[in-house]
Amino acid sequence: MDIPKEVDDKQQKLSFTKAPNGEGHVYTWKHDDTRIQLALLGPFTIGELPFKFIENEAFIEFVNALNGKAEVVQNLSNPKTAIHLTTDTWTSSCQKINYMVVTTHFITEDFVMHKRVVSFKEVDTHKAEDMARELLICINEWGMKNFMTMTVDNAKTNDAAINIIVKELPSIYENGKHFHIRCMAHIINLVVKMGLKHEVYHVKNLQDAVKYIRASPQRIKTFKQAMKDAAVESQRCLCGETPTRWNSTFELLRSAYDMKNTFLEYSHQDPMFQKTVGRVPSHSDFEMIKKMMEFLENFVFNKAYLPYVYPGDPRHRATFRKHETNPNFMFMVPDMKDKYDKYWGDYDTISDYVFFATLLDPQCKSKFMKVVFTQMLKAKNKDKKMFVDEIESKTRAKVINIECKLDKFFKTYLERSNTTSSSQQETPEEVVNFDDENEFFGSYMTSGSFPSTSSESQLQQYLNEDPIGFDKGYDILTWWKNNAVQFPIVARMARDILGMQISTVASESIFSNGRRVITDYRTNLFVVIVEALICTQDWLRKSSLPIYDYDEVHNVLADDDLAIDIVDVIHNLKLTGKRSGN
Repeated sequence: MDIPKEVDDKQQKLSFTKAPNGEGHVYTWKHDDTRIQLALLGPFTIGELPFKFIENEAFIEFVNALNGKAEVVQNLSNPKTAIHLTTDTWTSSCQKINYMVVTTHFITEDFVMHKRVVSFKEVDTHKAEDMARELLICINEWGMKNFMTMTVDNAKTNDAAINIIVKELPSIYENGKHFHIRCMAHIINLVVKMGLKHEVYHVKNLQDAVKYIRASPQRIKTFKQAMKDAAVESQRCLCGETPTRWNSTFELLRSAYDMKNTFLEYSHQDPMFQKTVGRVPSHSDFEMIKKMMEFLENFVFNKAYLPYVYPGDPRHRATFRKHETNPNFMFMVPDMKDKYDKYWGDYDTISDYVFFATLLDPQCKSKFMKVVFTQMLKAKNKDKKMFVDEIESKTRAKVINIECKLDKFFKTYLERSNTTSSSQQETPEEVVNFDDENEFFGSYMTSGSFPSTSSESQLQQYLNEDPIGFDKGYDILTWWKNNAVQFPIVARMARDILGMQISTVASESIFSNGRRVITDYRTNLFVVIVEALICTQDWLRKSSLPIYDYDEVHNVLADDDLAIDIVDVIHNLKLTGKRSGN
């Protein structure tokens, strides 16, 4: 009896090579895209082939055979892959062109988070209709199937765009009610800006001083000399402010505080300084600046903070309580709390997926949810006195409600798991096809009661276990990978849900990169070339790198002329089927 051989694509293969003495040698070989990319440089660098060679039909056919897009398409169109989108818009200061980036996020079966920029295109305007149209074109081009969430900032046009998109997508959980995830970083930005609108005398004085110094290269040069004369050592430079980003104010305060002893020395070297700003920042100013920095640091959205933050985070409310009676901050806190509660004061306005992700975090589970809901309940009823028993009762009811929703969601995975097992036993050669609809959410929409099985207790078993201790070195995906044997179906569900992004910072980081690409010297680049540069660079980076570390990756597309030549040919071939003459 012949047994079909199962082939593992990751398994190394045997290859034969001829040694100089004529003898043959056997060695293992494994497909390596990076090695292929480096080897491809040889003919043009060592062999000195002209760049025009890329126009050769045989070369184009060869490159198409190496198309790395196929693997990404396979992941994005796989019905077992839950896709999470982030998008952001930006206007090039050089080209005056509106760009929109679309980034996909998904977790593969080996519990590795992947991020891929799949579109960086020009949009006519920032209107909802234009944004929705480009997003739907991108979705169709890539054959994306299973959508869970889209994370955007809080602009009204984004709300309208998502309403348009939801109507065009396949079945979505609760008709898209929870598809829209509001960017947490943008909400925090709005909250802190609300507090900073109150002019603080000491802060305003320092802002004016920094603005004066940064107004000309000569003043900056004089300030650097003043640093040397005052024996001030700092690796920072004076940071300016961006009106739409509160963290730029924090960076200004922090950089200036490190150089606090320089300002007096600078005033001696620039007589116009004190006359213009009115008063040189003093020791008392910087004492207040230090307190302000300590307050604002609670809201900094950075690399270390990101993995441990949740909408409605009790730590934010603890910060408000701590400072609401402080004379230095009591005028700021009320407005900040009101803005905070506008978005996170009512659990009914937060996507269920956010709560699901919290329950599926082994560090949090229901105990953390209880704390979050208690704080939300108090905020929602801040003008109403509530007894402790009433708060506990309502909090318990809300936690149970979210657990029931998660259990209902879990049953869709259980049903699909049982269906898949049955189909494999009855018709081994038949493949279940989910291409016609979003099986991920379609099953949820039609789910009712399911027969109780031993597998169905997996979720409750997981929730009943005590949360693990908080550890900064903890990796939630590694935990689920290691515990997938014990909770296989729950792990699959966690893998899908945890790909959700609570911030658009991944997409915004592309625009940070875009500012380097689209400089004054590159304004001659066509939009399609910019997209090719951005997407190619993103794909060549390691998916496992944190988004905050991307700027440290070397730009492999430094040769603009080569990039333009290659992309120009590919673009013309795509449009006309042959190269257009110049």
